[in-house]
Amino acid sequence: FGIMAGSTLLLFLFVGRRTTLRDRVLVQESLGGLNLGSVTSLVKRIAIFTIVCELAGAIVLGIAFTSGPEAGPPGDPLGIWWGVFHSISAFNNAGFDLTGGFRSLGPFVDDWVVLLTIAALLTAGGLGFAIVGDALVKRRWSRMALETKLVLATTAALLVGGAGMIGFTEWSNPATLGALPSDQRILNALFESATLRTAGFTALDTGAFAEATLFVAMALMFIGGASGSTAGGIKVNTFSVLLIAIASTVRGQPSAQAFGRRIQHAIVYRALAVALLSIAFVFVIGLGLTLTTDATFVQTLFEAVSAFGTVGASTGITPDLTDPARLITTFAMFVGRLGPLTLVLALAARARPIPYRPAIETVRIG
Repeated sequence: FGIMAGSTLLLFLFVGRRTTLRDRVLVQESLGGLNLGSVTSLVKRIAIFTIVCELAGAIVLGIAFTSGPEAGPPGDPLGIWWGVFHSISAFNNAGFDLTGGFRSLGPFVDDWVVLLTIAALLTAGGLGFAIVGDALVKRRWSRMALETKLVLATTAALLVGGAGMIGFTEWSNPATLGALPSDQRILNALFESATLRTAGFTALDTGAFAEATLFVAMALMFIGGASGSTAGGIKVNTFSVLLIAIASTVRGQPSAQAFGRRIQHAIVYRALAVALLSIAFVFVIGLGLTLTTDATFVQTLFEAVSAFGTVGASTGITPDLTDPARLITTFAMFVGRLGPLTLVLALAARARPIPYRPAIETVRIG
């Protein structure tokens, strides 16, 4: 809730000036607001959405944990506390756990209720209030906003596609999915696909992943969740806009089009700027980690992408990072959390109408 509601408001508080109508529009865009109502009212609705999701998750997880391998008998306060803690941690995409020993959710690798509930909380937090609210209010697909359609469709594709690729690359790996029954392999592939985009939970040993799986994981972490959500990354919105722009270009269309709607050129430019600058930033962070650690290139790159996406996943080298490497990782997490949001708002704020258009000239591409 603090990230969804507070991050953007702080951007305007530090400026030290009164907010204009344009500022309110930018605030609501970053929070996921779909109209120009009161920002206070919007924050209240976000708070209600957060409390409902976390309370529902706490009840389900509390019941599951009181009968699980890590807790006591039904009604044991430890299990109830675990349910509350992990529900809040999951919805806010924090990835913190109470199992200890760097096991994350390993003890619950075969627990369908725990893994699916946490995956649902991760996904809800990664979608954000605006997307879930628009879907619940309008219900019918045809009535939903273009952004809602893009986020839901892309999230579903990433969830299923990521699970399929993780399952394919890890199916026979005895250190990960290979040691589980077929149904639990599917469960854990789906869970890893959900958690790698947004949080650092894992029921498997990430350090035992094949290199192909690590690259799949890096792609998921880099994309992240939806704008205005608790997730990190460049955001699903940015990724979907770029895909649509590429598809429209291949089809010979003059503008990016999806679901019967056109996307403004300015939005495409902003998405491209966010994506390219983020790639450059991750490259620099990866280079810095490579120079300050003894880990392999894939491991340091994974660490860099995980930090930028504020995921928290690791191949196991985090405890052994040198002090300079830890500072670099911390900086990457800070920029990853605020960078894309700040960049988009800055680009939007700097947009100015011009009274003329320069002459057009062609440039060869490819």
